[in-house]
Amino acid sequence: MINIYNEILLAKSEAKKLLAILIDPDKVSIESTSELTQKINQSPATHIFVGGSSFDGTHLDELIIELKSKINLPILLFPGNPSQISKEADGILFLTLLSGRNPDYLIEHQINAVPILNKTNLEVISTGYILIESGNETAVERVSKTKPLDRNNHQYALQTAQAGEFIGNKLIYLEAGSGAALSVPQEMITLVSQNIKIPLIVGGGIRSKQEIENTFSSGADIVVIGTAFENNSNFFDN
Repeated sequence: MINIYNEILLAKSEAKKLLAILIDPDKVSIESTSELTQKINQSPATHIFVGGSSFDGTHLDELIIELKSKINLPILLFPGNPSQISKEADGILFLTLLSGRNPDYLIEHQINAVPILNKTNLEVISTGYILIESGNETAVERVSKTKPLDRNNHQYALQTAQAGEFIGNKLIYLEAGSGAALSVPQEMITLVSQNIKIPLIVGGGIRSKQEIENTFSSGADIVVIGTAFENNSNFFDN
């Protein structure tokens, strides 16, 4: 079995950029996977993230089994709560919502996830999750009942990311949120990427191939697209 995190570290050391497509199980049925997976296989995606803020966990195993039968990419869980854990995936982003102060998302959900994770072979990757203000209320903000960080206070975002690194997070994830009006500011991405040693993921509000390139150029190691690909499975054809 491959070590997904080591592969991400290797890619970072070689300045190879990675692209993850986020699949929200709330929006994808088993029946619709054929066309979706065909488009993913034609895309430059290197990873699949599966999860959503409000998904209740039903049909998750079946969905991942179906995806794995058609896609030869690592599938990482991106859970909003412990009900979104599936032993069928390859790994899990073990998220701590560093930008919020709701103890459920700082430690309680993580504790409740442990007995479930202990019954799987999932690769657990500790991830510091930082929500950045994006012009509208996102699902993450609504469900977690936390406020995002000020998009203009780049220094505080950096301090938050560095705190996550000091705590021991293996990845930092700057997130504008699903369906965000505004993506994470390029200047913020650059400041954070230049001052942490661990890989940086950036997602939310990225709606074009040019925006993906701009996010990579600003310092992201992994870019995540979700809504844009959901709304247009021909996203990479343009």
